[in-house]
Amino acid sequence: MSAQATAAGAHPVINPADGSEIGRVNWSTPADVDAAVKKAAAEFKSWGRTPVKERVQVLFRFKQILEDNIQELAELCTAENGKTLGESKAGILKGIEVVEYATSLPQLLPGGYLEVSRGVSCRMVRDPLGVAAGITPFNFPVMVPLWMIPLALGCGNTLVLKPSEIVPLSAIRLREHLLEAGLPADAFQLVHGAREVVESLADHPDIQALSFVGSSRVAELVYNRGGANGKRVLALGGAKNHLVLLPDADPELAAQNITASYTGCAGQRCMAASVLIAVGEVQPMLDRVAELSRQIEPGVTMGPIITPKALERIRSYIDTAEEQGADVVVDGRAAGQPSGCEGGNWIGATILDNVTPDMTVACDEIFGPVLSVIRVDTLEQAIEIENGNPYGNAAAVYTRNGALAKECAERFAASMIGINIGVPVPREPLSFGGRGSSRFGYGDITGAGAVEFWTQARKITERWGEPPDGGWKF
Repeated sequence: MSAQATAAGAHPVINPADGSEIGRVNWSTPADVDAAVKKAAAEFKSWGRTPVKERVQVLFRFKQILEDNIQELAELCTAENGKTLGESKAGILKGIEVVEYATSLPQLLPGGYLEVSRGVSCRMVRDPLGVAAGITPFNFPVMVPLWMIPLALGCGNTLVLKPSEIVPLSAIRLREHLLEAGLPADAFQLVHGAREVVESLADHPDIQALSFVGSSRVAELVYNRGGANGKRVLALGGAKNHLVLLPDADPELAAQNITASYTGCAGQRCMAASVLIAVGEVQPMLDRVAELSRQIEPGVTMGPIITPKALERIRSYIDTAEEQGADVVVDGRAAGQPSGCEGGNWIGATILDNVTPDMTVACDEIFGPVLSVIRVDTLEQAIEIENGNPYGNAAAVYTRNGALAKECAERFAASMIGINIGVPVPREPLSFGGRGSSRFGYGDITGAGAVEFWTQARKITERWGEPPDGGWKF
C-alpha cells in the first residue's frame, strides 16, 4: 500500500462475485496528494536526467517480473474485478505489450536531424514533462495502468497514479513489482480515493500532464478542469459501439464473434459491442447468436457486474427497453446466481430485438452484457445509424465482401474499426484512442501518440563558424 494513503480512513475492497471483503485501503486526503506530488517532483530531478537507455532497463526487468507473476496477478485482478481468470490474463498480456513497446524508447525518442542550410543544422529531442498523473477505471485493474505507467516513466516523467477506488489492490501490486525491478521509490506514487482525489490531481500546480480513462461524463469534467489549470490532458471516455451484420457474413464466425464481443468481461469494457445493426435477411445468424448467448454461464464463462448499483442500472435499461417495445429474446435477468456466490452481482447475457435507434438502450452506454438489435434494409441505413453515434470508439462489420468491408472502414465514424472482429483493439505499436465523446484531448493513450503526450519536443538549431585567428584547432 502507498505510504501516502494513510489518513482518511480504510475503505473495503469487495469481491463482486460473492460480496465478500478481500481487503481495505486507506483513502488519501488532499494533503496526501500534495505529499505524493512533492516526492515525485523531488525524484524527477534525478529520474528525468537519467539516460533513457538506463531508464528502460527497469522496464525490461519489470516486464519479466510481470510475466513470472502473471498467475498471481490474474487471480488478484479476478478477485477485485470479477472477470474470469482467462480475461484477467488476457488484459495483463495486453498491458505487457505496452511495457515491451516502452523498452524501445531509446529508438523512439531520438528526433530528426537535418542540415537545413550551409553550416546550419537542426535537431530535435524529446524531454520529459515532469510530474504526471494517471487516473484509471475499475474494468481493467492491471491493463489500463500499464497503458500509462511504462510510457510515462520510460519517457522520464515521474507518475502519481490514482486507480479506481473499487479495484485498488492490483495497482498496489504493480508498484511493488516496479520497486522490485529497481525503480526509485518516489518515481511512482499511489494515491487512493474518489472525486476529492481526482480534483486534487487536476488542480495541483506541480502536475504537468494528466491521463484519464473512465466514463465520458467524468472524462469531460477532468479534461475541462485539468485544462483550465494549464495541464496537458488526455481523457478517454465511454462508447456505444456498433456491429453491422451483412447477409454474406461467415455465419459461424460472425455469431461466435458477436457473442464474445458483447458478453466478454460481462460487457464492462469500452470496446464491447452494444448495438448490432442487422442488415437484410440475417435471421439464421441472429438465431445462432441467441443460441450461443444462452450457453453463456455466469460464474463459468462470464463474470459478475462490478457493484450492486451497476447491476440495478443494467436491469433498469432492460426493463425500460421492454416497456418501449423491444423484444427480450434472451433474458439475462432470469439468470440465477452461481452456487456459493449468492451475495454477488450477477446477470446473464441479454439480447433485445426490434430496438429502434431512438430507444434508450440504443443511445446510452449500458456497460453490461446487453446486445440491442436494430433491423434495417440497407447498408446505407446502417452506416447512417453508426455515423449518428456521438461516441467514436469502435465499430465493426461482418462480411465476406472486401469492397463492402472497405466502404465501411472508410465511412464509419469510429476511430477503431473491425472487419469480422468485434473487439478491434489495436496491438502495439499501433495506438489506442477514440474520437468524439469517447476522447477529450489530443493523442492516443498507447503507441506513438502516447510518446508524444508524455514528452515535450525541443528543437536545437546550430551554426558554427570558423574559429578566430589563433583559436584552438585539432
